[in-house]
Amino acid sequence: MSVKCAFLFAGQGSQKMGMGKDFFENSDVAKQMIADASERTGIDFENLLFEENENLGQTEFTQPAILLVAAIAHKLFRDATEIKPTITMGHSLGEFSALVAAGALDAIDAVELVNLRGKLMADACSKQEVGMMVSLGLSDEVVETICEEQRAAGLQVWAVNYNSDGQIVIAGIKKDLEVLVPILKEAKAKRAMLLDMSVASHCPLLEEAVAPLSEKLNEMIKDTFVAPVISNVTANAYGSKEEALALLPQQLVQPVKYKQSMANFDDEVDCYIEFGHGAVLKGLNKKATKKPHFNVSDMASLEATIEALKAL
Repeated sequence: MSVKCAFLFAGQGSQKMGMGKDFFENSDVAKQMIADASERTGIDFENLLFEENENLGQTEFTQPAILLVAAIAHKLFRDATEIKPTITMGHSLGEFSALVAAGALDAIDAVELVNLRGKLMADACSKQEVGMMVSLGLSDEVVETICEEQRAAGLQVWAVNYNSDGQIVIAGIKKDLEVLVPILKEAKAKRAMLLDMSVASHCPLLEEAVAPLSEKLNEMIKDTFVAPVISNVTANAYGSKEEALALLPQQLVQPVKYKQSMANFDDEVDCYIEFGHGAVLKGLNKKATKKPHFNVSDMASLEATIEALKAL
């Protein structure tokens, strides 16, 4: 099959209790991956994913849970079809899942890695009350200018996620973000709302997490890429361990250029396949592409996606 596919992976915020359960109940491969991840990390993933608990919303648990379900979805897809990615791409945390799909990270290594990433992020943010907020309906330039003006006035706020035209996420000190709400609304934002986040991702507040993450990455990243990965930092492709080691630690403190990545590579693919719970990125991509978008989040969507791809 010659169809050119981009493999996509969502990041934090896509989690939901019960995600991956259909895979677990119907696939020995999924059961084994969950058991292996539990043994490696000491996290009871059956409990974390399938039972009511408070941990799923804590970043050190959220990140490995999302990645594990995405890795299972990808593994089952690859076992069922010969389709390989033309490119792989993730949103924030999703870039680590993209590295698994590209063959540059072992899935269970990646679960351990992002468990550490979540701990490092939480530790870096533990000394002050931080958060994130979304701005809808304003241009990048307007939001950037507002953030720059407020930083000049002593606030700590940064535009950090360029999700789609008119949708930008801002990170910083929570009380400073609250100051931004009326300012953004006065600038004609359709919405300016604090998100339920306990970390401030992709901004200088995470600087202390960069070095320890770099050390762990060096142990785990391979120099064998079966497809290019799109960097959140540059919105360009990379395909070597050396590049990964330079880019991934900087992803902690630099903005996620997701919409720029879509713009740069949409011409190179025929369709998009999103792996993991739900279809979060499908919503973001509506403004960015007219090409088909499939998702693999349970056994039914796995089969449906494979059948749909045969028609392309």
